[in-house]
Amino acid sequence: MNQKKYKLKRLGKAPFQKKIDEDRFSINYQQELNASQYEAVSAVNGAYLIIAGAGTGKTRTLVYRVARLVESGYDPNSILLLTFTRKAANEMLKRASALLDDRCSKIRGGTFHSFANITLRKYSKALGVDSNFTILDQGDNQDIINLIRSQKGLISKERRFPKKETLNKVFSLNVNTEKSVEEIIEEEFPHFILELDQILEVQKIFTSYKRKNNLLDYDDLLVYLRDFLLSGNAASKKLLSSINFLMVDEYQDTNKLQADIVKGLADHNGNVMVVGDDAQSIYSFRGANFKNIIEFPKLFPDAQIIKIEENYRSVQTILDFANHVYDGAVEKYTKVLYTQKTGGELPIIVAAANENMQSRFIVEKILDLNEQGVNLNEMAVLFRSSFFSFDLEIELAKAGIPFQKFGGIKFIETAHVKDVLAFLRIASNPRDIVSWYRVLLLHEGVGPKTAQRVLDELANAKISIENNPGNKKEFSFEKLKDLFVFLYKLHTADAPPSERIGMVFDYFYPLFKNKYDDYHKRNKDLETLQNISENYRSLDSFLADMAIEPIIDSVTDISETDKEDDFLTLSTIHSAKGLEWHSVFVIHAVEGYFPSIRAAESLESLEEERRLMYVASTRAKQNLFVTYPMHMYNRIDGITLSKPSRFISEISTDKAQGWLVEDEF
Repeated sequence: MNQKKYKLKRLGKAPFQKKIDEDRFSINYQQELNASQYEAVSAVNGAYLIIAGAGTGKTRTLVYRVARLVESGYDPNSILLLTFTRKAANEMLKRASALLDDRCSKIRGGTFHSFANITLRKYSKALGVDSNFTILDQGDNQDIINLIRSQKGLISKERRFPKKETLNKVFSLNVNTEKSVEEIIEEEFPHFILELDQILEVQKIFTSYKRKNNLLDYDDLLVYLRDFLLSGNAASKKLLSSINFLMVDEYQDTNKLQADIVKGLADHNGNVMVVGDDAQSIYSFRGANFKNIIEFPKLFPDAQIIKIEENYRSVQTILDFANHVYDGAVEKYTKVLYTQKTGGELPIIVAAANENMQSRFIVEKILDLNEQGVNLNEMAVLFRSSFFSFDLEIELAKAGIPFQKFGGIKFIETAHVKDVLAFLRIASNPRDIVSWYRVLLLHEGVGPKTAQRVLDELANAKISIENNPGNKKEFSFEKLKDLFVFLYKLHTADAPPSERIGMVFDYFYPLFKNKYDDYHKRNKDLETLQNISENYRSLDSFLADMAIEPIIDSVTDISETDKEDDFLTLSTIHSAKGLEWHSVFVIHAVEGYFPSIRAAESLESLEEERRLMYVASTRAKQNLFVTYPMHMYNRIDGITLSKPSRFISEISTDKAQGWLVEDEF
């Protein structure tokens, strides 16, 4: 019998999907979500990259996926949701609980750093660290580095050596980008290349100092976590076996270290979903790596890519403008934002004679929109760099328009709050030399030399608050006897954080009044700190949260206008990401400023500037104005003719209309 040959074509696993019975769910997911959102939400096992364009309901998608996994019967505690702010994690779990039920609140949710903190304390023995380590913030790091610079004789008028802020940035980028210190110096600070050996020596001492004194900074938290996950030891396996599903928000903002952590967390069972938008990757200055989201399919070769492109924020004319801006990107996930919303004027590109005319136009337009019923808090002025708004701020003040400028010092970074926390950190970790130095210098008659002598005796264990040396006759620091007696009481007190803060206030208040002329204003911040502490039972958890998650802006930074409900927002584009307004003004869209001259030197930097323009334009719901002054002044060249930014210079008339501002006088 003749047999016909049949060649096998299908390879690998059969593509059959188990049909899901939607009736078993209490939520009608298909009805509540659009097709792309539903595809992401109903995905279960495997690796997924969700490219969620601006305003497409990214948070909604994550919330519904959390609810669906829980409703499908998976243990909520086996689901880990990593975000970039605690507020984002709490908001998602709160919304998921409201959508389904309280089971969603049992999901493990938090930032990379908070998850690292919890994990390192729980598995400290396996990691070889002391579980009561102190977390250093950026300011603490800089203080330690400055101490090392001073001790090494690297601070002098005759010699230019990197400042503490620069060194901290270099060391942090070294950890987060995995570039060598030499590479970073050559790229960012080439004028310091001859100091490379000394810089590396400072880094070596800095690293040793932290380890010796049981101190971990933000970067250390992630490094220790990554190494733990990749160690393959029993403790690591125990943690990984408890995580069934991993979800990561804002994946485009991750750095190399965080991508390694995601890989380590997902390697056990491969169930990982990351959500982000390549077009909104704008934080390279913090070490964020655009390549992470682009190369996710290389990290997880079987990953499925789902694009969510329906926008619920902006009118189509604004989306067409934004799509056009991002069309010019060299490396990207191609997507086209669209909306069901109707109407909307074309975005307006505004050319003004000079910077002041640009400011006056914005003021006049804000007043016009306000008269038409658009509240001030529904409008924002966005800029590439903070100093771009200085002239505008003057004109707004003249017109009596209240505004709030986003940026500046945060609550947790204010000197008086750091003073109070320093006392508590010593009580928690008596080896916290950074906090010791801060507390010692608060006292009258104690300067850097005396403080260093005390630190030396503490380091050599000649004195310690654990045995209350302040009560002993032979105690050699008479001026500080009361401090040591107090710290012994604070260290040994069996009391919650709120009571211990009360103890600190009683001791600190005379020092506080003496140090700060505006102590009555600053006192409001201390009251806020007391209120926050009421929510904690453990001093260590309170201090960890204070270090990892700055809570609020300082009261001392809030001007009288901020107390009004209705104010205009002035913001850098970086600070505006994730927000939206009815009407948005993007100012100073001038070549050499946006993009900056430096950005034009490399393709990577130029591409990020393009993404900044995309982020800025997609903040607008109804009106978008992009303005630029045609003449600019600088100290070297005087007044020069400027060119509009390359991102707007060649845009067609069907995407934007052009206005030329003239003075009627």
